[in-house]
Amino acid sequence: MSTALIILAAGKGTRMKSDLPKVLHPIAGVPMLIHAIAAGSVLESSRIVVVAGHGAKAVGDAAEAYQPAIQIALQSDQLGTAHAVAQAAPLLEGFDGDAMVLYGDTPFIRPETLARMQEARKTHDVVVLGFEAADPGRYGRLVMTGDTLNAIVEFKDADDEVRAITFCNSGVISADSKTLFSLIEAVDNANASEEYYLTDIIAIARARGLTATAVACDQAETMGINSRAELALAEAAFQARARSEALENGTTMPAPETVHFAHDTHVGRDTVIEQNVVFGPGVTIETGAHIRAFSHLEGCHVSRGATIGPYARLRPGTEVAEDARIGNFVEVKNAILHEGAKVNHLSYVGDADVGEAANIGAGTITCNYDGVMKHRTTIGARAFIGSNTMLVAPVSVGNDAMTATGSVITKDVPDSDLAIARAKQINKPGLARKLFDMLNSTKAKRDKGAS
Repeated sequence: MSTALIILAAGKGTRMKSDLPKVLHPIAGVPMLIHAIAAGSVLESSRIVVVAGHGAKAVGDAAEAYQPAIQIALQSDQLGTAHAVAQAAPLLEGFDGDAMVLYGDTPFIRPETLARMQEARKTHDVVVLGFEAADPGRYGRLVMTGDTLNAIVEFKDADDEVRAITFCNSGVISADSKTLFSLIEAVDNANASEEYYLTDIIAIARARGLTATAVACDQAETMGINSRAELALAEAAFQARARSEALENGTTMPAPETVHFAHDTHVGRDTVIEQNVVFGPGVTIETGAHIRAFSHLEGCHVSRGATIGPYARLRPGTEVAEDARIGNFVEVKNAILHEGAKVNHLSYVGDADVGEAANIGAGTITCNYDGVMKHRTTIGARAFIGSNTMLVAPVSVGNDAMTATGSVITKDVPDSDLAIARAKQINKPGLARKLFDMLNSTKAKRDKGAS
């Protein structure tokens, strides 16, 4: 059975106190909305509809950038969750399959949980996701008889007996698409908030003789985000889970609480990640790599046995081959370092191809930008780049070639050649003392005039 995801993302999020729509605030490097979309990927959903309202264009752009096939429905007036889901109906007209309602500000529902809901749909017409709340507070309550869900009652409309229930509603609902929209059509707004509650479809379904049940999950999965404080808690929850998974999968972290992962960081077993390492999106670390302290990696691939850092920065497009080394205070961007290449300290390597076993001396810079366009530098296998070399791209240094320390290389260097490109040193006897005397005299006169 195919499944359509309907993700509600229309709220303004006034408690965030931000011009940015609430669902676009990032967790682990991507908008929380993307986490919600990704969770539904386990269902192999054939259709995804994001219901947007406040900041609809920005929300739509972010969703479509993640997955171009996503469709956007507009909820101009926020009249409740049932009204929001109804806006997706025209886009799913004729769809033959299930529909599952998720929330853009509830990013941590696990794919395994959604798979259990899908399994429950085989025996029930409507399935709701619930959780046992440590403090039920103002959550809607799930009124159950055995495994049958009779109704969902919002806190505002509940009596004392219903408020005593601790099994609470997450808001996530799954049903056959046609059934879902048929039930929504019957929802009214005769309640304390005068809103169209999606939760009312359970009582309507039961009145029609349809079956309903609830699947339970851990309360942590249902964390909703409505404020900056809750956003920080969500980030902490994500990081705690990511660190635990990394440790379980064979990663060594001497101080795991200081390591920050992105939503899509992949780390192979027997990798060592030292203190205060930050991963941006798009990083893959292969088995046996060593990421040393205070390094920042984003959009890069680090191969088996490579060493990064300490204090290194790897930017998008960086490929580090096996046993290559990038040392302290080195920045690499959109560059390929082949097997055994070394850039050990105080260098910038951008838009470059560094050959096997090449050595880049301290203070080397690939001058890749001419003010309008980027240009590429190619360094051959086993080349030796002397310290403080400026490589003015586009330029190439051949296999087994060398550049002298302090050179500015503007022309290609053939294989095995030594390139020397620096002004001849001239020493002027006694001139330094004369210059210092002149400068000190000038300073003394200036200080005397100021007093």
